[in-house]
Amino acid sequence: MNGAQSLIRTLVDAGVDVCFSNPGTSEMHFVAALDTVPEMRGVLGLAEGVVTGAADGYARIAGKPAATLLHLGPGLGNGLANLHNARRANTPVVNVIGDHATYHKRYDAPLESDIEAVAGSLEGWVRRSESSADVGADAAAAVAAAMDAPGRVATLILPADVSWSDGGVVCAPVPGRTPKPVADTTVKAIAEVLGTGEPTALLIGGAACREAGLRAASRIATATGATPFIETFPRKLERGAGLPAIDRLGYLAEQVAYQLDGVRHVIIAGTKSPVSFFAYPGKESDLVPEGAGVHTLAEGADDVVAALSQLADLVAPDTEPVLAEPRRPELPSGELTAQNWVDVIGALLPENAIISDEANTSGLLLPAATAGAPRHDVLTLTGGAIGQGIPAATGAAIAAPDRPVISLESDGSALYTISALWTQARENLDVTTVILNNRAYAILRMELQRVGAEGSGPKANSLLDLSTPDLNFVSIAEGLGVPATRATTAEELAEQFAAAIAEPGPHLIEAMVPPLL
Repeated sequence: MNGAQSLIRTLVDAGVDVCFSNPGTSEMHFVAALDTVPEMRGVLGLAEGVVTGAADGYARIAGKPAATLLHLGPGLGNGLANLHNARRANTPVVNVIGDHATYHKRYDAPLESDIEAVAGSLEGWVRRSESSADVGADAAAAVAAAMDAPGRVATLILPADVSWSDGGVVCAPVPGRTPKPVADTTVKAIAEVLGTGEPTALLIGGAACREAGLRAASRIATATGATPFIETFPRKLERGAGLPAIDRLGYLAEQVAYQLDGVRHVIIAGTKSPVSFFAYPGKESDLVPEGAGVHTLAEGADDVVAALSQLADLVAPDTEPVLAEPRRPELPSGELTAQNWVDVIGALLPENAIISDEANTSGLLLPAATAGAPRHDVLTLTGGAIGQGIPAATGAAIAAPDRPVISLESDGSALYTISALWTQARENLDVTTVILNNRAYAILRMELQRVGAEGSGPKANSLLDLSTPDLNFVSIAEGLGVPATRATTAEELAEQFAAAIAEPGPHLIEAMVPPLL
């Protein structure tokens, strides 16, 4: 057994049985070893950002890591943006990065690079296998590290000769660290803050964005008068009829200032204290109202759901959560707009769907339109690095082949990783992609105004325009093997969306909407 074979067998034994791949020469023995371990599913992505984004989406739904297979430092670098999103989401991912043979590195070949330095930027776990006999143990350690609560990116560097040499040893799974319990004294201290009666916001994130955490947060809010919020970009948010409908904290600092106006206390559970996404001239970066206290119930590695439940039992023992009633918007009519297309999704969203949401400015009204729809999961752009939506939907569809996946995507973001459509066609995944084509980087038009930049004119505006030439996403999708249609009216979008979700396999709808700005 060579090192690559022991690596794959160890991964499978630890529950990692999907590998999203974009391999090169240094990884060929790993590729060959796939045929010796049939339990491992290899999924090809045409670009590294697709591979890493798909691994992120897979783990958010499956609750366990997938592996990625990437080619040396440049391959890791190409996939770094979506690994950044995975880092911010605390998603468990196991990267396998091929490297030059140990004896070849001293020659400084053209693809030689400092892989440890690139991987280290992810603030996760990094190890280099030094011999074939070490690979199995290193792989087991990588899976355990990825699963350490609340989850992280683990990177195993695999030199080519370590991969191809005999002497590989399969290693038994190693358990990751479980969430830490929150001290009773901390829970009681937070209860005392809620007992003051002063205006309080309860901000939840991470695992608390699933049913148990949402129900506990709703109980606390109902009994104490605190206002609950969900972090701006949750890793995975469970929502819909029968669950508490809790607003997410806004993306814009102005929105957050409105939401937290008058608050004297901010209780943090499973996320971080709110800050502005960017710095703006003359505006504060810290979004906690001046003079308000910040109180941490649970950090990311803590058992936030248990802490919220314990707090709810303490301050709201006889209180039931407030649940969203089943409710659908009426199907709109007329030309598509940024305001009405979301009602089509809310009216027709299938049961048990997974939404990968990267609609950006065109999707601002989506939460309201889907709050009373059948229960569904939402995956969001956790790290703000665009190009996540279509790959994440791809990984989610592999993790849950029995669930419909809806990818809501803005035109500019889609172009970063549009080749993920080819993987959807190759794997025959049940993904319906709706691309909101407003022919602009609309969010950057907004930011150009918000940063107070002066003197912008035609040259500046041209850098934010996607209409010269116009993009044809129907042609792009069909060229990548995905059937596609175009909708210009609400009626057309409703007809095409209903048809797409009714037919297995991937589909794309290009929805033509005007930009907000």
